[in-house]
Parts: sequence; C-alpha cells; structure tokens
Amino acid sequence: MEFKLAKTKLTSKNKTIKIEDIEKELQKDKQKIFYFDADNAHKDLLALVESFEEKGFSVYLREVRFGLDEDDFMYELHIL
Repeated sequence: MEFKLAKTKLTSKNKTIKIEDIEKELQKDKQKIFYFDADNAHKDLLALVESFEEKGFSVYLREVRFGLDEDDFMYELHIL
C-alpha cells in the first residue's frame, strides 16, 4: 500500500511511501514522525496504525490544521 507524503513546497509534487519504506526508516531510528497528505484515505491510515501497533510500536495519528479552510490539513503519524 502506498501513501502520499505531505508537500514540502507549494510547487513540489507529492512523494509516495510504502509500508516497507516506513519499516526501513524505523530500523534506523526507533522513532519517526511522518506527515501525510490529506488526499490519503483516513481508513487506510488507521489500517497503517493498526499494523504498526500489532508489531509492538506505539503509534499516534492526528490531523494538523494549517489554515482556516476545511481542506487545509495534513495527517501526522508519530511512531515510537
């Protein structure tokens, strides 16, 4: 399953990341924060949280609002 990462600049394109890539990042660092685009399905992110909780990680998912518009948000996923 692939997820869209949040943009770092307005002119840049969204990058994608796979679950396997997230696992590799966690092997390097035992904790990591990822920012995902609002285009990702909420239920897919909840499935991602469940998969890492089953592997023994503590996982926190929340919406980060950066504007007044309803669509101005991204998801923050903190894995410990």
